[in-house]
Amino acid sequence: MEKIYVLDTNVLLHDPMAIYAFAEHKVVIPMTVLEELDEIKDRRDKDVSREARLAINIIDKIVDDASPKELQEGVPIHSADCEQAASKGNGTLAIYADQKITQLDNVPFLNGNHHHANDNRIINVALSLQAINPRASACLVTKDINMRIKAKGSGLERVEDYRKDKVLDDVDLLNKGYIEVDGRFWDTISNVETETHGSHTVHKIKRDELPDELYLNMFVIDEEEFCGFVVNIDDNYLYMIDINRQSLMHQSFWGIEPRNLEQAMAFYLLRHDNSDMMIMTGPAGSGKTLLALAYGLHVTMEEKRFNKIIVARSTPPLAEDIGFLPGTEEEKMAPWLAAFDDNLEILHGNDEHAVSSIEYVKQKANIQFKSLNFMRGRSFNNALIIVDEAQGLTQFQLKSIVTRVGANSKIIVLGNLAQIDNKYITPLTSGLTYLVERCKSFKYTSIMHVNGIERSRLAEFAEENL
Repeated sequence: MEKIYVLDTNVLLHDPMAIYAFAEHKVVIPMTVLEELDEIKDRRDKDVSREARLAINIIDKIVDDASPKELQEGVPIHSADCEQAASKGNGTLAIYADQKITQLDNVPFLNGNHHHANDNRIINVALSLQAINPRASACLVTKDINMRIKAKGSGLERVEDYRKDKVLDDVDLLNKGYIEVDGRFWDTISNVETETHGSHTVHKIKRDELPDELYLNMFVIDEEEFCGFVVNIDDNYLYMIDINRQSLMHQSFWGIEPRNLEQAMAFYLLRHDNSDMMIMTGPAGSGKTLLALAYGLHVTMEEKRFNKIIVARSTPPLAEDIGFLPGTEEEKMAPWLAAFDDNLEILHGNDEHAVSSIEYVKQKANIQFKSLNFMRGRSFNNALIIVDEAQGLTQFQLKSIVTRVGANSKIIVLGNLAQIDNKYITPLTSGLTYLVERCKSFKYTSIMHVNGIERSRLAEFAEENL
């Protein structure tokens, strides 16, 4: 059965490459969607306007010099830039002139003349295609929940969310950076070879005796005292360093020591020289920002490994509108980066002159605060980059940041999947979830879910019960 997919504007804003995800089917873009993209591309909200321009460019590339008739019937989707489209093939892209929809008998079209007119016109396109092509399966793809309900209520058989960006079925399955074994770890292993390399004890264990979800740079802990760190994996064996838990708990960065095992494992991963990217997830108050900042000050000021610390986070569109007010980018970013000042206060609050200490550290460590909206197109060398509140970013946005990391730089990505305030993103479609899943097998990435809440007993209660 031929499948026809009608794409809503928010799908193309979420993933400008979305057309290629349906490359073996017939993709229809209503004229209303093009009009909305045209309007959005000139908006001052840089994030969305960039995605809109990209989507328009991709449509233009596929359409190329097709005639109006070909465009209405469908132009083949193929692109040298996209392996996905090349491998699927045979699909077409058509532009549907929805202003031409004529009243069909027995089709319950929605009224296109009030303030929800655009949504209704897009739904009407899907209804019309369903009526005209009884042998095909017409489907509306939108990230707008209400629009999906309206479309079904209007008699549309197939309505879907855009799921290509969904890398997991359940956020509880997200890689945590460690695996906890019930009871005693060695009771589950029948065969092990142990070697000593310098001060390290290395266990060589057959892969089939261990869980499949173990990757490089992951920990294995049990309910007793065992703690192992995966340093190598080949076709048959997994190699694990035996780590003393006491020494793990006594690590220190900039006067800060871990308060629980997960923080201690995060300390170890931050210290791990072989890692170009560290992803820290976990609830509010688990210490992610504090650990990243303490590590940053340690490696820039004491070890002189990096020339600067770049702290970046996404700012709401409002931040764009204060662009004309006097002040540096850092001063304008201050309201969104207060969390970092709070953490600098924790690190230096007991100093005799705390305020001047904090200012001194900011200058000496060359801490620069950046809005992610202004980071694209730049390259950062000899820098430690800390991306905060990454849960509200799409895969596309996070990819464009990670690709900016230059020579001798390291990136730390922080996020809490329980605090997403972007209406188009869920924990399962967040760029943070995507990054963890896609990078968990990359040997220069480390991941840690820092779970214990160390802020206060009230914060812990609120996180778990409210």
